[in-house]
Amino acid sequence: MKPQKPSRVHKWALIRYLQVALLVRLASEGARVGLVLLAVDRTGSTSFGGALIAALLVPSVIAAPLAGALADRIRRRRLFYGGCLVFYGMGLATVATLAGRASAPTVLAVAGAAGCCTPVLTGGLTSLLSDLLPASALSRAFSLDAVSYNLAGIAGPTLASALATLSGPARALVALGVAAAAGGLLVFALPLQPRTAGTGALRPADLGAAVLLLLRNPPLRSLTWASAVGQLGIGALPVACVLLAARYQTPWAAGGLMTAMALGSLAGSLVYAWRPWGTRRPEWTVIIMLFATGATLLTVPWADNAAIAAGGFVLSGCCTGPLFAALLTGRDRYAPPTTRTQVFTLGASIKSAFAAGGAALAGSWQSSGSAGLVVAVAGCQVAAAGLGVLLLKKRQAQADCPHSEASIRT
Repeated sequence: MKPQKPSRVHKWALIRYLQVALLVRLASEGARVGLVLLAVDRTGSTSFGGALIAALLVPSVIAAPLAGALADRIRRRRLFYGGCLVFYGMGLATVATLAGRASAPTVLAVAGAAGCCTPVLTGGLTSLLSDLLPASALSRAFSLDAVSYNLAGIAGPTLASALATLSGPARALVALGVAAAAGGLLVFALPLQPRTAGTGALRPADLGAAVLLLLRNPPLRSLTWASAVGQLGIGALPVACVLLAARYQTPWAAGGLMTAMALGSLAGSLVYAWRPWGTRRPEWTVIIMLFATGATLLTVPWADNAAIAAGGFVLSGCCTGPLFAALLTGRDRYAPPTTRTQVFTLGASIKSAFAAGGAALAGSWQSSGSAGLVVAVAGCQVAAAGLGVLLLKKRQAQADCPHSEASIRT
């Protein structure tokens, strides 16, 4: 049977989707900087800024199974997604209004409530691509979705800083909230049809459905836990960059090296969107790219200056772009339609939790110096690739079979 080609309608659906994704993810990435700037401006406390970021991010890990399970069952998805994104934006704007004026617990509670919607704007949004586009267009669409993450990661903090400088931190955070709410309103322009009857009411057992898949389905198991272990190392990279900047006596390297990696990731995602490869077995693409990420990072400790080190970070980033796109493709391919969104939201939250753990563990490695920490980060990527291979062992016949028509791709 000849694969269905994307029509003009599908192309416009992808454009509208990317508009939504970029708006809300810019707001999410920018909020991490905006919250700290707001806390310092209103209270003079960076620790309160850190608490606000934690309040915004931590609930997403806890809420991911519930948010994903609801999204997999709710009939009117545009109302659900649009409402969640508007609520997230309103939460940011409310924090901007209350910080320094209301009690700290009240402000943290508002940030936490907004944070419960974070799984919807990350993995939840990505899971909609299968319903918006034909199977033949999904590999490229997931690559472009990865580009939206990369652009948001680069531009979001810069936008927040620029807005705070021009109009003050509070107005900057309100502007980010407005962007997220605008993205939520644009959801209503997406051609998402209401689900037919038969999805069933949400049961407590449904909250663990995705967890069982991530433990029992070999490809999903490999994709999820290998990429999570890789994030354990990536989470430590900001600390490594600060140490490298001190080693090279080059202040710009503290943030510049991470920017170089983000630019490399953006380039890798764009190239992969133009010419996807390995789409039949995305789990092996993830494994290969994890190994390549580690191998390129291993060149950094021997760099004589920050410019050469930045080249190593760019090359490493070029590997993470296809890695992330293949990860999204794999989640879509191997997850049953009834739990697809839950797999996306839970998988994204697991990655975030491991990245946070890597950042926390990085402090204990500082005594080994910048070279030792970078080698440890690279070792995490290589170990993650090995783990991915091991978790593909003892394949079950069912695991090799796609769960939906969308999983048969070329």
